[in-house]
Amino acid sequence: MSRLTDLIAKAKSKDADLGRELEREFKALSSRRSFGLNFERHRPENVELPGRPIRKGDKVRILPERGSTKKGDQRLWKVVSLAGKGAERMASLSLLYADEPEQAEAPVADLCVVAEFRDYIYPGLVSTGKVERGGDKPYHTVINGENFHALEALTFTHRGKVDAIYIDPPYNTGAKDWKYNNDYVEGDDQYRHSKWLAMMERRLIIARQLLNPEDSILILTIDEKEVHRTGILLEQLLPDADIQMCTIVINPSGTSRGLLSRVEEYAFFAFLGKRTPSRVPDNLLTEQAGKPKALPWESLLRRGNTWYRHMRPNLCYPVFIDPETRKIKGVGDPFDGEDENARIRSKDGFDAAWPIRSDGKLGIWRKDGRGLLKLSEQGYATATQPDTKRGTWTIKYLMAGATKAIASGDLSVERPDEDGPVRLLDGMGMGSIIKTVWNRSAHNAGMHGSALLRAIIPGRSFPFPKSLYAVEDAIRSVLLDKPDAVILDFFSGSGTTAHGVMRLNKQDGGRRQCISVTNNEVGADEQAKLRKDGLRPGDPDWEQWGICDYITKPRIKAAITGETPEGQPIKGDYKFTDEFPMADGFEENAEFFTLTYETPIAVSHNRAFERIAPLLWMRAGSEGSRIDTLPEGGWAVTDCYGLLTDLDQAASFAEAILGKDSISIAYIVTDDERRFQSVVRQLPDTVEPVRLYESYLTNFRFSMGR
Repeated sequence: MSRLTDLIAKAKSKDADLGRELEREFKALSSRRSFGLNFERHRPENVELPGRPIRKGDKVRILPERGSTKKGDQRLWKVVSLAGKGAERMASLSLLYADEPEQAEAPVADLCVVAEFRDYIYPGLVSTGKVERGGDKPYHTVINGENFHALEALTFTHRGKVDAIYIDPPYNTGAKDWKYNNDYVEGDDQYRHSKWLAMMERRLIIARQLLNPEDSILILTIDEKEVHRTGILLEQLLPDADIQMCTIVINPSGTSRGLLSRVEEYAFFAFLGKRTPSRVPDNLLTEQAGKPKALPWESLLRRGNTWYRHMRPNLCYPVFIDPETRKIKGVGDPFDGEDENARIRSKDGFDAAWPIRSDGKLGIWRKDGRGLLKLSEQGYATATQPDTKRGTWTIKYLMAGATKAIASGDLSVERPDEDGPVRLLDGMGMGSIIKTVWNRSAHNAGMHGSALLRAIIPGRSFPFPKSLYAVEDAIRSVLLDKPDAVILDFFSGSGTTAHGVMRLNKQDGGRRQCISVTNNEVGADEQAKLRKDGLRPGDPDWEQWGICDYITKPRIKAAITGETPEGQPIKGDYKFTDEFPMADGFEENAEFFTLTYETPIAVSHNRAFERIAPLLWMRAGSEGSRIDTLPEGGWAVTDCYGLLTDLDQAASFAEAILGKDSISIAYIVTDDERRFQSVVRQLPDTVEPVRLYESYLTNFRFSMGR
């Protein structure tokens, strides 16, 4: 062993990258055990970054000429120098990892930057759109980027803060469903299984750093191709977890492939710390499905494109709410003025809640004032939370179907507070633990995965999406008691996990947020067609067909708004736990981002702040407004965090933070540790001080999963 160590040291002195690779392989071999899962740790993957500007020192590939369907030169080159301008710009290149030196020149337009997975990265985010219907709720976030690097970015924002990870990775069936080193892994590849395991291991090593070790859960779904290897891999990576596997019937008609007819797939549940399953009314095997797991509270605000106050003037009236107790105290007369801003805002110390739509204009309620007061008296209507963005309150009520079920005894409710809302007796804290075999029609992937997706984004397809209700049930079964949980899906595909989280929030008034990570890969067949048309990755006409831009973002936006990408109301109803029109959408917020790759010099000199800003916002909880540019006055404070760039303004900054209990983080930009500590002493103990950009740069100097 000592001889090998000496040889590796010599290799490092001549070629640092080669030396590190040899050392990594040596450590992997020397750590192998007699029992357990042994597999080849293949050469780390790399990812092409189409569209990223070419810089001196970058690693690049030379792309095939436009219109060609050839694979192209897969060798890596280093950009030695750049010359020229515009379309005539040329790059001098030097071949990497070659036995013999080789030089070349190529047009910059024919180059694509490549990030190797052993390289350090300094990530940023660029917003590509948002949808806001959730008032002051935290934002769900969607990140378009290589998930390995996105996970590394999240080590800065969410280390130890994630309550649950739900992933549905590629199943390694041998079809063209996942890529390795820019190649699709075919079914006849003799290293197919070890390549898949190496890919998964690298990501899970980082992912476990994001989970809260004291109380969290990892859920991983898989089929028979890799189920046994996955179980052993999880045992090795999460030795302190309690791991169980569930069998889920997803296709009752079965798929034979010439052998036994397969109807199921599998889900691993790895419980960390004190996390245990929640009790739910349906154990998903023996008990009858159909029992509600939560009362179907519905928004009193009438949704839809046309429901403004002129449609039903008598339904546009103020509801008076006690801001301390959140109880409905009365209603006022319908608004009959011309200037909507002149409406009454309060009365006798009570807030006046109006049916304000997302565009700020007055809409209508679903019930008249007399009917609402009657529901409130019975505990069937309640004010849930203030909506500071729209300047009103969110009011929920039970529709006729639910109240009739309560009256008939089909639903058992109680009213803990004589002036408050009713709650379901068979809800949280009651019922059963789910079984390890699930057999529910709701989990049929064809009906409630593919068909449901076609209804939401008509004309667009995605291979093998999960049943929305299977994902919803999985999350509910372990997070029913955590209405503010953070859930991560770094193989998000079509966005089913985020959709399921939003449904669960609607059922119990939760504020759970989902972080979805997917790339913008274009399918193999579509790639061939686009290349024949002279397109390349990075071209807008190519990128529009990628998974993130064509499927994930449109699906999540459509689910929230209730409208298809073409602006039409979504046809059909949600089923099972709570049934309501999909066109109603959800009262949720979401923002979409693309992962960027920054340089440490640009970061430390404030030249990358606009791309770092979303990471600071996410670390503070993805709530409220964001500081997107450097503040002119030297400091700024938002709903949940503050930023100080001029330490001479520290006193004013600290005073502003002391006046807002909602602030959890203070970012302080300074290279001087003593001045940083001086500012920290002025801050409340409840505020986490973070030194920029030292904290950011130090975090990414580590090679996380390499």
